[in-house]
Amino acid sequence: MQYQQLADEIIAGVGGRENVLSVVHCATRLRFKLQDETRAQTEALKANPGIIMVVQSGGQYQVVIGNHVSEVYAQLVARHNVGQEGEPAVAVKKEPLFARFIDMVSAIFTPFIGVMIATGIIKGLLALALVLGVMRPETGTYQLLFVASDGLFYFLPILLGYSAAKKFGGNPFVSMAIAAALVHPMMIAAADQKASLRFLGIPLEILNYSSSVIPIVFAAWVASRIESWVHPRTPGAVRNFTTPLICLMITVPLTFLAIGPAATWLSQMLAQGYLLVYSLSPAIAGAVMGAIWQVCVMFGLHWGLVPIMLNNLATLGQDTLLPLLMPAVMGQAGATLGVMLRTRDIKTKAMAGSALSASLFGITEPAVYGVTLPHRRPFILGCLGGALGASVLGFWHTTIYSFGFPSVFTFIQVIPASGFDASVYAAFAGAAIALVFATLTTWAWGWPVEKPVQPKVAEETSEVSAAAPLMQKDVVYSPMSGSLLPIEQVADETFASGLLGKGAAIVPTSGRVVSPVNGVVSSLFRTGHAIGLTADDGAEVLIHVGIDTVKLDGQFFTPRIATDDRVAVGDLLLEFDMVAIQDAGYDLTTPVLVSNSDDYVDVLTLTSHSVTACAPLLSVLK
Repeated sequence: MQYQQLADEIIAGVGGRENVLSVVHCATRLRFKLQDETRAQTEALKANPGIIMVVQSGGQYQVVIGNHVSEVYAQLVARHNVGQEGEPAVAVKKEPLFARFIDMVSAIFTPFIGVMIATGIIKGLLALALVLGVMRPETGTYQLLFVASDGLFYFLPILLGYSAAKKFGGNPFVSMAIAAALVHPMMIAAADQKASLRFLGIPLEILNYSSSVIPIVFAAWVASRIESWVHPRTPGAVRNFTTPLICLMITVPLTFLAIGPAATWLSQMLAQGYLLVYSLSPAIAGAVMGAIWQVCVMFGLHWGLVPIMLNNLATLGQDTLLPLLMPAVMGQAGATLGVMLRTRDIKTKAMAGSALSASLFGITEPAVYGVTLPHRRPFILGCLGGALGASVLGFWHTTIYSFGFPSVFTFIQVIPASGFDASVYAAFAGAAIALVFATLTTWAWGWPVEKPVQPKVAEETSEVSAAAPLMQKDVVYSPMSGSLLPIEQVADETFASGLLGKGAAIVPTSGRVVSPVNGVVSSLFRTGHAIGLTADDGAEVLIHVGIDTVKLDGQFFTPRIATDDRVAVGDLLLEFDMVAIQDAGYDLTTPVLVSNSDDYVDVLTLTSHSVTACAPLLSVLK
């Protein structure tokens, strides 16, 4: 399903544009704030093949899309004029305090979390290079890469100032100016020299606010409150500069006098409180975090832990919480691998394979929502594996020295300046325990025993009849001539994963598409590149000419039918200019799918090489 249509269906499913207060996105999901969640059509959205799962948590209505969420978000913004909180002029309803806290944290950190993870990975690679002796800290190469990895974290208050102001409804550039004052070289030098400064005779406590998290968030909130009071009371001719002037004149001194020291004290208490809890039993702390982390991710509650991790890094220079989460990721990866090895269902196997690779890099939503959670037992075994592995990391006090999200990259981020030690080896051991335990237990006990499935490819229709003599079958004929390609090899994960249905793909040799069934044209995409048919026997067939050809916006496609037209096998549906489309740089591989495959026992491909138009292509077993 193309991103434009999916964006339209999501907007309709959440209750329409007028029901959307705001929307942001993270790595895999759209996070809506809705005026009224009861207006959302949750079950219809869950049934949409382009959506993995819908989660309502933390005051957010979360639509899990997958790795292409940014493209869907771009279409939402372009086609429906929705965006981040603060942009829509709709009153936000009251939410429970904890839900508002989670929503606030996710809105503040989501916009730049990916870049922060990238810089953490660079810092981990530099640590590995130093340990292996392939780089020295005094070289220009090392120093240039180090500032690339450290610059964002050093000036983190400025980024937080922007996103916090957006969340609180203030002017983001005012908050950025406040943050810049906190990390100005003059103030950093004064803090290092423990200089004695006064403001209007009041002594200042000068602290080093580089890499700090909490002070600027409080300062941005105060500035937004001042702005909301001053702005409407200022003459329109001068408010563009007088409102920021008043905000800066009040908030900057107030931050250095009170907000900053108080927030810094709170930061230190938070870090010391975490260390106290962790020190009681690191192994038990690891087991608990390893077991519940994926549950927190499911409901969006993991954002509540992000400030603790960042605060530990800013206050202590290291963090022991984040490493405990890595085995939880490996546990779900192991459960997904166990499903992939155990199942004989091609669609499930393909979905598990793509979800496994994403999980190793820290994106577990496709694995959880698409593979392990729907069958419960694999998800539970993955959480148990995470608990076992994380207890090992906790026992050996594995520590991380740069920010990231738990993934395979965590291994390089736990290397201390002194080189490899027991805590680093414990990271590898804990991850291996989680992965292997979840894989083996899922393979042995986490998946129901399946009866052998029939071969996916049969040379003749008669072979399918012999393989399934008790099943009725319908035939979908080929809509074009060309060479056949297994659907799993299509260069588009949405089609290859089977999420849109089972079928085959054809690399065409002519620019004509004919009807593969007797039935009705149920949908004709505006751009003409895709056609949906409903056969008389009930099969819903999607013909999608090319990959990403929706971007051509109808150019080079000439439909010969209209929606609701009745067609018979062989009737001309569409003509397209093969040469022009290929010259434009597009892949002409054409998926032919039975989009309601779940309504049938199976969908089998009847040939394995080339095919001609109107020859048998798919057998739909009832």
